[in-house]
Amino acid sequence: MAAASALLVAGCTSSSAQSEPEAAGATVGMLPSSHIHGVAIDPADGQLLLATHDGLFEVGDDGESTHIGPVIDLMGFAVRGPGHFLASGHPGPDVDLPEPVGLIESTDGGRTWEPRSRQGESDFHALTVSDAGVLGYDGSLVRSADGDEWEQLLIPEAPASLAAAPDGRTILATTEQGLLSSLDGGGSWVRTDGAPLLQVVDWADDGMNVAGVDPSGLVWTSADGAVTWQAGPDLESPPQAVAATSSAGGSLRIAVVTTTALMESDDGGLTFDVVLQN
Repeated sequence: MAAASALLVAGCTSSSAQSEPEAAGATVGMLPSSHIHGVAIDPADGQLLLATHDGLFEVGDDGESTHIGPVIDLMGFAVRGPGHFLASGHPGPDVDLPEPVGLIESTDGGRTWEPRSRQGESDFHALTVSDAGVLGYDGSLVRSADGDEWEQLLIPEAPASLAAAPDGRTILATTEQGLLSSLDGGGSWVRTDGAPLLQVVDWADDGMNVAGVDPSGLVWTSADGAVTWQAGPDLESPPQAVAATSSAGGSLRIAVVTTTALMESDDGGLTFDVVLQN
């Protein structure tokens, strides 16, 4: 990623409500792995999920993480619905899956996984899912309406992360050269003028709110579908993953994993609390 000093470009506005992340005190637990590839919020119960080098972990209200399911290096992870996940990566010891695992699916909250497609072929480091299907990057950008049959697409630069709007028409891709957007489900791409240089990005389920984090740890949010952006708190550590969700009448909830902590905001990214740390 380019230096964070390249972030403040035309069209970006800075939030006046900037704050330092606040620790949650003595109840803060430890991150379960130093290699965390994804964070998500399960719509089934609102619990935080961490996709790691050692498999899937659920973060409890007590600040502790619990391992769920087999040991799979979950390089790519996406939530399709309540307790319904898609993933990609590498099998751990004694896990009966090909190398790489391709696209795998869990319908029981990550306790068991079944091969879906591209076994022994794809290790998706960027993966997103929407009502329109699945989009993944394994060195090439590919798209599937059903998770079984795939078509290859073109993208100008390798994406570090992909985020699809709920309907699947608008896609965001973070790259070293800037944020790319697609209005046709990944079929064509343009550079997003005025957007910050983000390392990770996620689209909330309301279809309008977007959250991202730049390489230095500065949080950015958009309330108009990634048209304009507002700067939020500086988490002071490079990000590894971000997740965003919203509910009717509720504020935007954002979870960010940095190299030092899992942090969460319940007020639209104005303030963050430490949930887990190294």
